[in-house]
Amino acid sequence: MSIPDRRDRTPDKPQVPAADQTLRILSLLARQRGPIAAQTITAHLGIPRSSVYHLLRVLEAHGFVMHLADERRWGLGTAAFELAGGFARQEPLAHLGRPLVAALADRTGESAHLAVMTGRDVLYLVEERAPRRPALVTDVGVRLPAHLTASGRAMLAALPREQVRALFPDAASFADRTGRGPSRPTELREVLRDVRVRGFATEDGEVTLGLRSVGVAVLDHTGWPAAAVAVTWPEELPRDPEHLAAELQHAAHELSRHLYGMPSSGGPV
Repeated sequence: MSIPDRRDRTPDKPQVPAADQTLRILSLLARQRGPIAAQTITAHLGIPRSSVYHLLRVLEAHGFVMHLADERRWGLGTAAFELAGGFARQEPLAHLGRPLVAALADRTGESAHLAVMTGRDVLYLVEERAPRRPALVTDVGVRLPAHLTASGRAMLAALPREQVRALFPDAASFADRTGRGPSRPTELREVLRDVRVRGFATEDGEVTLGLRSVGVAVLDHTGWPAAAVAVTWPEELPRDPEHLAAELQHAAHELSRHLYGMPSSGGPV
């Protein structure tokens, strides 16, 4: 976990201290790999403990942070993801991702798309349909349950496990489309464990019967899943998921490199 030092303190006295402190708390949480203690926030931002707890409770009420009571830690909530999704729907993610998704569709011969997390859903920002392939439900602007999609599973597997538990605390959190896919937290944990082992996510008819997908997360400079790229194809076609995943991993790394200045991975796999 990377905690910034006290240089995070604002040098000039702000005109609206509460607003300044709130934004600094959110910025600190956004740079962490997982939830942190309120005491850590106090120590590294120099904000009085009572103020930190008051601001966290207000942020929690509006969904911008979540409290993991058992661990006495705080992390970003779903409303913060909504803000991130709003930014991603504009520039630079969609703009930079569009040519990479088009190239991915050309290389694989299958329809490709780029999505981001927003709450328990994925939101599709870019779609490139391959020639002679069926229309998909993953059109730009469409939301689908993250736990059912390859894109969503790839991103969920890269999130801290506490964050996943907060998003999917019980069976009521799980939507259903085709009768397939995880419907309880324990089932989702098993799916995500498999994604972490393989390094890519799959889904088979859980979004649309007769279609399969492979997805890979696009990580930012902290390892946080900023987005995911995926390809979808008809199940009757003999496609190798590992080969498609290799193409996706190259595209995901290239997008990360363009967005965050990460080192190049070389040419396509």
